[in-house]
Amino acid sequence: MPTRDQVAALLAQGLAPEEIGRRLGIPAGQVHLIGTGVPADGSDAFTSRERDERGVLGAVQHLLGVPVRNPTSREAVHDWIRRRVAQDPAMRAAQHRNDEQQEGE
Repeated sequence: MPTRDQVAALLAQGLAPEEIGRRLGIPAGQVHLIGTGVPADGSDAFTSRERDERGVLGAVQHLLGVPVRNPTSREAVHDWIRRRVAQDPAMRAAQHRNDEQQEGE
């Protein structure tokens, strides 16, 4: 298993995590984990200062080798919300107010 010092030395040479991974025989996401102590999946949240102190890159999910997809909406979710609204009087009233507001704009 590569050490943090090995990863840090290669990072100091200006190598990208993908290249470091190729040289050390490990995935780029693991390079990030070893080098920073932070998983590349974004499961840890840090302040800007903590990111700087740890050397954490901003967006690193791509290092995991899986496509990053962040849909802004899903029709199945909208359908579920419509069904819930239809079943709840308070939600129906809120939807009615929302519709009136949108018509007034």
